Amino acid sequence: MALSLSCWNELRSVFQGSFLGRLRHFVDVIDPSTLFVSEQRLKDSIKLLDDYKHGSLPPGVSDCQLWEAQKIKQAIIHPDTGEKIFMPFRMSGMTSDEDLCRIWPGRSAPATVFYSETHWLNQSHNACVNYANRNATKPTPTSKFLQGYVGAVTSAVSIAVGLNVLIQKANKLSPATRMIIQRLVPFPAVASANICNVGLMRHNELSEGIDVLDGNGNVVGSSKIAARHAIMETAFTRVVLPMPIFVLPPIIMSYLERLRFLQSRRRLLLPIHSLVCLVTFGLSLPVAISLFPQMSQIEVSRLEPEIAMATDCKVVTYNKGL
Repeated sequence: MALSLSCWNELRSVFQGSFLGRLRHFVDVIDPSTLFVSEQRLKDSIKLLDDYKHGSLPPGVSDCQLWEAQKIKQAIIHPDTGEKIFMPFRMSGMTSDEDLCRIWPGRSAPATVFYSETHWLNQSHNACVNYANRNATKPTPTSKFLQGYVGAVTSAVSIAVGLNVLIQKANKLSPATRMIIQRLVPFPAVASANICNVGLMRHNELSEGIDVLDGNGNVVGSSKIAARHAIMETAFTRVVLPMPIFVLPPIIMSYLERLRFLQSRRRLLLPIHSLVCLVTFGLSLPVAISLFPQMSQIEVSRLEPEIAMATDCKVVTYNKGL
């Protein structure tokens, strides 16, 4: 006999208390197929879940159909606003410029210019992803968004490109030392850029605070401390995200480059390297965002005194964002 959705929800809440449970959940959230869900199918999915919530499901609806509807809603609808996330800015549409750091080191002037422009485009996209998947319990004025965007993209591009140019001009270093540093610089450059991007695109949360909820889902107050935790946790995932991309592709490519097929077809190395980086990123994304639950918890004693006075709960919940 199939389990009811309520039973499955209880199981999922238990599963998401573990890393593997969250990983299974976020694999659904970033499924690229959800980018192409039609408006009608989304409406049907939301209606199906609402019907279940109100006990008016039509006969013959299976648990699989309910789970598919839930998957579609979670991937497309923002949990705070209840509105659609613009398709390119969903987590399933997130991109990464770590690939460029690996395959386009930017040792010449044209390469540096190309990398700078591409990095700007990618960081612009990442800024919009960070904003679209933020905690949205408080409205963000357009002026705040623009300030965050300019600051995020400017700092991110300056860090990544600046470090790359600095290494190029380090003429006093031996060739071997320069080569080692050029291999190491991309990770701190990308990690630092990602931290700046998250922090500046969500800086409004630090000044306004975010809603924290009791065990019944009721808002008990607005906390700047919870906002700081949410941003720190999200920023940490953006540091972990590029790590596999700087480890796995070199190992994989060192094996593939020894294949006789590729030794006689050197032009295929770049597209294959790009594909390897893309697959690695696709695997590392759900791992990174699974490090913390999206709906995180924090002890009331660690929050502002007014929140502790507003509830008898020992622990409250907040939307960390993605």
